[in-house]
Amino acid sequence: MRDTTDILISGGGVAGLTAACAFGSAGFRVLCVDPAPPVTEGEAEGADLRTTAFLQPSIPVLQAAGLWTRLEPHAAPLQVMRIIDAGGPTPEARLVKDFDAADISDEPFGWNLPNWLLRREMVARLAELPNVTFRPGVGFARMLVRDAEALVTLTDGTRVAARLVIGADGRNSPVREALGIPARTIRYGQKALAFAVAHDIPHQNVSTEVHRKGGPFTLVPLPDRDGRPASAVVWMETGPEIARLAALPVPAFEAEMTARSSGILGPLTLLTRRSVWPIISQIADRLSGPRAVLMAEAAHVVPPIGAQGLNMSLADLAVLLDLAERHRADPGLPAVTDAFHRARHLEVQARVTGIDLLNRASMAEAPVLRDLRAKALDTLYSARPVRQTLMRAGLGLGRSVAPAARD
Repeated sequence: MRDTTDILISGGGVAGLTAACAFGSAGFRVLCVDPAPPVTEGEAEGADLRTTAFLQPSIPVLQAAGLWTRLEPHAAPLQVMRIIDAGGPTPEARLVKDFDAADISDEPFGWNLPNWLLRREMVARLAELPNVTFRPGVGFARMLVRDAEALVTLTDGTRVAARLVIGADGRNSPVREALGIPARTIRYGQKALAFAVAHDIPHQNVSTEVHRKGGPFTLVPLPDRDGRPASAVVWMETGPEIARLAALPVPAFEAEMTARSSGILGPLTLLTRRSVWPIISQIADRLSGPRAVLMAEAAHVVPPIGAQGLNMSLADLAVLLDLAERHRADPGLPAVTDAFHRARHLEVQARVTGIDLLNRASMAEAPVLRDLRAKALDTLYSARPVRQTLMRAGLGLGRSVAPAARD
């Protein structure tokens, strides 16, 4: 005996769950598996304390998946992206530049939500879709490809025949390994601390990156907590420095993070535990194989700069869903898988390269390099057409989006 499905998704993270919701909402039979059950409470052990900013082009994807009505009430809008250079002798803001969404759009750049909450709402949405099965605690083990289907064996021994297999199973993707697709990895010697803070000065829907050395210190708006303004923080530094910071007593840590933020929101109060994440860039040599495609971190990984990571993943999903809709009878044909690779790989390469360069610039420690970074920021910002072009490129405006949500 074996199970059958149209789409098998390996990976129950935010990208994999979104894909399951999107394909399920489009009427496909979907099986989504992940060896680790999702943590859906912020205080629970193992909760993902990072946040995700969904940029404008990602919202139609979430609408088509039946997710945006669930997520929007919890989201903090991002109206302004502020970049601060604090690369002088002391960690004080010496250059402040605001990129305002009003320059290019009537909408904010995006909306920010905690990752653990995304998982909670996405799992709830899956429960509403009778054609979607979610099996947490079970993972992808191996795959045998035939002309008409992929035969997937799961870690519990279950065999599944799928028209299309989607690898959304992380930077060490079992699906990518099964396809024999290499990936090129760049390591920076960096890690990131992720946590949430409260502060006295309202963030006014401004997302701020403070650049000094080691990587950016990023404050992203969250809804108020217990009547106080709150922000999510991603603090990138060298591995040894992150280890030191993570071990500091809370009062000492609060003093250091307030200083590193240049005091722009006043004293920062730690609200959550501190979680540590490795920073790499990675891109798969191909984004598809026979009856299979790679998306999200199975296909590409970037440092958390400019809210690009998950939005690149949702751009993957938008293209893939459109192709699958055109070949609904068999979404695993080369007309889907090969076309997906052609449509996404060059853009992914360009974005991985661009974010790699931005990250290297943000890590600069030598004073002369910091000064060059500040001068480049000032030059790019000062020309309004250049500033608008950079903002549109960062959003990915003009790329394909998913079809409108169904009733």
